[in-house]
Amino acid sequence: MCGIVGTISHQPVNQLLYDALLLLQHRGQDAAGIATMQGNSFAMHKANGLVRDVFRTRNMRSLTGNLGIGQVRYPTAGSASSEEEAQPFYVSAPFGIILAHNGNLTNAPILRSEMAYRDRRHINTKSDTEVLLNVLADELQKETNSVALTDSAIFNAVTNLNKRLKGSYSVVSMIAGFGLLAFRDPFGIRPLCLGRLDTEEGPEWMLTSESVVLESLGFTFVRDVAPGEAIYIDMDGNFHSRICATNPTLNPCIFEYVYLARPDSTIDGVTVYNVRMKMGDYLAEKIRAETDISKIDVVMPIPDSSRPAAMQVAKRLGIAYREGFFKNRYIGRTFIMPGQAVRKKSVRQKLNAMRVEFKDKTVLIIDDSIVRGTTSYEIVQMARESGAKKVIFASAAPPVRFPNVYGIDMPTRSELVAYGRTHDEINQMIGADQLIYQSVEDMKQAVRDINPNIRDFEASCFDGKYITGDISEAYLDALEAARNSEGAGDERGKDQNETADFARSQLHLQLANDD
Repeated sequence: MCGIVGTISHQPVNQLLYDALLLLQHRGQDAAGIATMQGNSFAMHKANGLVRDVFRTRNMRSLTGNLGIGQVRYPTAGSASSEEEAQPFYVSAPFGIILAHNGNLTNAPILRSEMAYRDRRHINTKSDTEVLLNVLADELQKETNSVALTDSAIFNAVTNLNKRLKGSYSVVSMIAGFGLLAFRDPFGIRPLCLGRLDTEEGPEWMLTSESVVLESLGFTFVRDVAPGEAIYIDMDGNFHSRICATNPTLNPCIFEYVYLARPDSTIDGVTVYNVRMKMGDYLAEKIRAETDISKIDVVMPIPDSSRPAAMQVAKRLGIAYREGFFKNRYIGRTFIMPGQAVRKKSVRQKLNAMRVEFKDKTVLIIDDSIVRGTTSYEIVQMARESGAKKVIFASAAPPVRFPNVYGIDMPTRSELVAYGRTHDEINQMIGADQLIYQSVEDMKQAVRDINPNIRDFEASCFDGKYITGDISEAYLDALEAARNSEGAGDERGKDQNETADFARSQLHLQLANDD
């Protein structure tokens, strides 16, 4: 989960990009970066930390130009918290390209081997974004060996790139002296939308992860970028687009609606706030069927993303709605913090239970989802310590039983409280008197109720179906071994070598099939 933005304007874009990243801060607090272009020259500043801490006045003054991209990031796997892996990334040939990316390449090890053995390109970090950038550079090089760089050549390069990449990716990039290029993977997993601002000097354009950025900065939302679509805007502001994939299909990540996106954003025709209310409607009926609602005194949300669902549950069941948990907004999102020990400590710092709302009551607590279970356990304990007579815990999302490999920070099975456990065992783990989950089909139907044109979703963490078709048990084992090797001393090198060996074997198999 990252947030990206790219814009081309008639005015300097440094402040515009900074403001956009502030609006995307919820999508990642690990690192932030901005790159701008003036003529053929790039300027870039990136570092670990929040947007407000990364950029100072001296940094902003150096970011000159009317074209730029930016990204806020959190790491999805491995040791990606190093400052060298903050985005955007830069490569000097051909032309000079700077790129930022939201998503996760599932075949990054194979591509990394291709870069080394076949394409003779050096990858300096462990980031899959650097791999993606070099694949784009390689394809652009092939398209322009004997001809000039045209919009057709750019789209051909993206078409060939889509044939090589697996996984999820929404991308913004700049090509030195030419313009802004953005594209979305053929499954439309990660979001990307387009906005336009009409000025006396002509239109200005912005592409970003969430529509709230466009609306807040004065741009008019035009549309979502289609799955497999590439958009190229040249230095004169001329707009070009093309579908660069065969038979693309829209499969948006359903976790965007459950948790990741801001409630005031619209993704693929679905208002996030409205779908969370719909999830509350379906959850209310599940609760009615599974417990005696006459004995529930109050419904309480875990702020903030579960609030719309909790309000609908209370309304549908005719139970009083109360705000019993209050949030310290100066603590980062616990879901994306590394390490269970840090996460457990931060829950108590982040949330405080107001005793008067709990004392001697049967409380129905609504959360957006239960991933690792650590936060849920601490919340249940806080409710009991505040005097709750009984605690019923309900999740607006189904059990997270499978690892996500498309850019959400829950890649290993051992970290998931629902993996390999029964309903009763999960309930025992979080310490509630009763646990109620949304069903997978009701969650999906809540989105379809708002946009019936969305037929399917990337919902692998709930249903175990990996839509890119390249995820095997061997892949998950290798990924888990690599992640578990963090801080494991001498064993780390062994695990990395095993992962590299697996990648090389897959590459050789792929090349053999191509022949």
